[in-house]
Amino acid sequence: MDIQKIRKDFPILEKKVRGKPFIYFDNSCVTLKPRQVIDAEMAYYTEYTACHGRSNHYFAQRTTDEFRKAHASVARLVGAKENELVIAKNTTEAINTVANGLDWKPGDCVLTTKMEHNSNLIPWMKLARDKGVVHDYAEVDEEGILDLESLKAKLSERKAKLVSLVYTSNVTGATIDAKEVSKIAHDYGALLLLDAAQTVPHRKVDVKRDNIDFLAFSGHKMLGPSGTGALYGRYDLLEEMDQFIVGGETVKSVSLDSWEPEDPPMKFEAGLQNYAGAAGFGAAAEYLMRLGMDEVEQYEKGLAKLLYEGLQGIKQVGRIYGPRDPAKRAALAAFSVTNMAPHDVAILLDESANIFVRSGMHCAHLYHNLIGEKLGTVRPSLYIYNTEGELKIFFGALQKVVSLA
Repeated sequence: MDIQKIRKDFPILEKKVRGKPFIYFDNSCVTLKPRQVIDAEMAYYTEYTACHGRSNHYFAQRTTDEFRKAHASVARLVGAKENELVIAKNTTEAINTVANGLDWKPGDCVLTTKMEHNSNLIPWMKLARDKGVVHDYAEVDEEGILDLESLKAKLSERKAKLVSLVYTSNVTGATIDAKEVSKIAHDYGALLLLDAAQTVPHRKVDVKRDNIDFLAFSGHKMLGPSGTGALYGRYDLLEEMDQFIVGGETVKSVSLDSWEPEDPPMKFEAGLQNYAGAAGFGAAAEYLMRLGMDEVEQYEKGLAKLLYEGLQGIKQVGRIYGPRDPAKRAALAAFSVTNMAPHDVAILLDESANIFVRSGMHCAHLYHNLIGEKLGTVRPSLYIYNTEGELKIFFGALQKVVSLA
């Protein structure tokens, strides 16, 4: 990939902060937006503002066309069909749609791990509290890699209804083998949901190839607008699921005491949608597919290796969480600093060098508490517009900051 050409697609990279260029290393939280996404989103407001599925005039028809096109583009990115792709606000809403849509009975079991993002943890805790569902954990090893034998043992013991796992961890950067995990889950009669918020933006995902039942991900982590996300679900499962949020556009017909739900995906897309965001979401999917997800992954693997090895060379950096083999890491690294709080590191990098990283729990409170990082960790996370030159500047600035400890 021509990284300098890619960088020209991002207007914000032309901006200066405090009169100087900035380095954006907080991509696991939210990514920057290319001009193509911004233009697609703005077109809704300047060319065809209207409702989808309600009116019949030109603007309304254009809105419907663009909304459906967004479904098709995002679905194609993950190897799905258009009618299997529900547009949501984010990964959190997508997972909650499944949690509240499946037919749970007291004693049914859902399996996660202890390193899940809160979005793939709290919904299952709430089910356990409110409906008597059993929530149990498969183990991960010290590098944050899923222990497949533990998963098998739990499935054998619990007869789980659903296995819901992070595809790529936003703390360790470890990625599971989706096809292998899917086979294990299905061999034991369980469905599989993957939290792919940190996977879809960075590598090729194919829900059909890997036989995935549900996949949840966010637009804002893959160059798309805030307030956009998606749930892929096998069509037969979406048909069977109950509605989580009901109202406008979710019904075919209504009588005095009942209603007939729309077909998927509309049955889950209640009320007036973020049509501008959906258009931008679709444009983001198209942008990534033009780049090629294999090429994106290959480029980021190089960045991941440089990031990990560079952090290892700074003696004040404590533990770097995740796989020790750089080839098994995503282009992010959560780490501790000896005698310095993570927030202090992030603030000093910001104020002294215009380098933006995340610090804290990264919405993975349980995992941080279990590994003893009560204040959280520092996490630089990279994407397709980041460069080796930025990494060199980062390492120099980080060395200066941690030397203050």
